[in-house]
Amino acid sequence: MTKRPALPADLGALSQMAPELAQTFASVAGDIALVVDVSGVIRNVAFGSGPPLPATAEQWVGRRWAETATEETRGKIDVLLQETVDAGISRRREVNLRLDGADVPVAYAAVRLGEYGPVLAVGRDLRTVNAIQKRFVDTQQQMEREYWKKRQNEARYRLLFQAATDAVMVVDAQSLTIIEANRAAAQLFGLPAESLSGRSVAALIDRASRHRVEALLLQARETGRPAEARARAELRAALVSVSAAPFRADGALQLLVRARAADSLDTGVVATPVAELVERIPDGVVITDAAGHIVMANPAFAELCAIRDETLLKGMSLSQWLGQTDDDLGAILAQVRSRGIAPQLAAVLRTSGTRWLDVEVSAALLDESDQQHVGFTVRRLAERAPAALPLLDELSRAVQRVSLQMGQEPLPGLLRQVTDLAERHFIATAVDRVAGDLDVAATLLGVSRHSLELRLQRHDLAAGDLSPPAQDRG
Repeated sequence: MTKRPALPADLGALSQMAPELAQTFASVAGDIALVVDVSGVIRNVAFGSGPPLPATAEQWVGRRWAETATEETRGKIDVLLQETVDAGISRRREVNLRLDGADVPVAYAAVRLGEYGPVLAVGRDLRTVNAIQKRFVDTQQQMEREYWKKRQNEARYRLLFQAATDAVMVVDAQSLTIIEANRAAAQLFGLPAESLSGRSVAALIDRASRHRVEALLLQARETGRPAEARARAELRAALVSVSAAPFRADGALQLLVRARAADSLDTGVVATPVAELVERIPDGVVITDAAGHIVMANPAFAELCAIRDETLLKGMSLSQWLGQTDDDLGAILAQVRSRGIAPQLAAVLRTSGTRWLDVEVSAALLDESDQQHVGFTVRRLAERAPAALPLLDELSRAVQRVSLQMGQEPLPGLLRQVTDLAERHFIATAVDRVAGDLDVAATLLGVSRHSLELRLQRHDLAAGDLSPPAQDRG
C-alpha cells in the first residue's frame, strides 16, 4: 500500500499571507510559486531567482491552474489539488507548461493553507535538469557507440588474423582423414604439407587429448553443426584450439577443420593487440562474401594494390585486382565452394598503377553462417611490367607467321590454324594458372573436364607439359 503524506499542522493562520509566502518560497525553494483559490483559479504568481520563465506566466492570474498545463498533463494538476483537499499536502508531480509556444517541464508540490484556505503551489523549472540528463544520456550513448565500434574493429582484426594464420584442413567426413590442407596447417603441426594428405586428423593430436578431437569431428558430422575443442599437438606439444564444421562438396559430406594456437586469440586479453598483429602480417589478407566482393582487407593488401587506405576497397569485387580476367576469381571461388579450400594457386595482381605482380593465392571458407565468407591470403612473388605477358606475345607472333601464308592457303585454312593456336593458348594459360588442376581449369574455361581432356589429346599435350603456342608450330 502506498504511504500517504502525513497531515500537516493547521496552516489556516497563514492564508492571509499567501502572496508573501509565495514570493518567499519561489525565491528559496523554487522557480515559480502560485496562490490558487478553492476553485482552482490562480490568484497570485511569484518568480524565483533561477532561470527566467517566460513573461506570459504573469498573465495566469484569473485563469484556472489546470489550463496553464498541456493537455497531456492537466490531469496531474487536478490530482495535486485533490491531494491538498484530502491530506492538506500533495506529492511532487511533474507537468508541462505551455509558455510562448514551448513546453516547459516543471515539478510542482502544493500545500493548503487551512481547511478552507488557498493552495500554495511551488514549482521547480526542470529544463536545466533535463538538459543535464540529456547530456548524460548522449554521453552514455556515445560511449556505447565507441565501445561497439571498438568491438567491431576487434572482430574485424581477429577475422583477418585468422584468415592469414589459421591452419585449415578439408577432412573426409566418413574416414576422418585429411583430403587437403594449407601451409599454415603444416607449420602448426610440424609436418611437410604433402604428408598431411591421407593422414587421420586424430593422429596429429597427442594421445591424452585425441578423444576430444575425435568426439568433436563425430559431433560435427552427426549433428550438422560446428563444434570446437582444445587439444595438444602430437609433435610440437602445443595447445591448439580445433573447430570443425560440416559442408557438402560435390554431394559428399566433408568437414572444414580449423586449428590455431590456443593462446593466440581465444581469450579476451591478448598480450599483443590483434590490430598490431594484423599490421605485422606481411601477406595481403582479404575477406570477401560468397560472390567475391571485398568485405575487409588488411593494410598489406592495400599496399600491394597501391591503395592508400584499405577501407576504400570495401564493396569492390576482388576480380578488379586479382587475375587477368573476372573468370580467374570465379575459378578460385568455385574451388573453395567445392573443396572448402584453394591452397597455393599462381595468379597475377593488378595494381592501381601500371604494375602487374606475380602472386601466390590461397583461399578457404571462413565461417559456416548463412552468409558465407571466404578468406584470401595473397603472397607477392615478383613484379613485372603490364606488357610482359609471354603467352600473349607468343600467340601474337604465331598469328603473324600464319598471316604470311596468305596467298598460299585459303582463308578457311588460315582461320582453322588461328583457331587452333588460340585454343592452345587459352588451355595453356588456364592450366598453368591453376597449377595443373584440370577440374579448376575446366571451370575457368567453361567446359567439362572430359572436354578439356579431349582437347589436350587433340593438341597432343599433357597437363604437365604445356608449352607456348609458337613452340608448337614452326
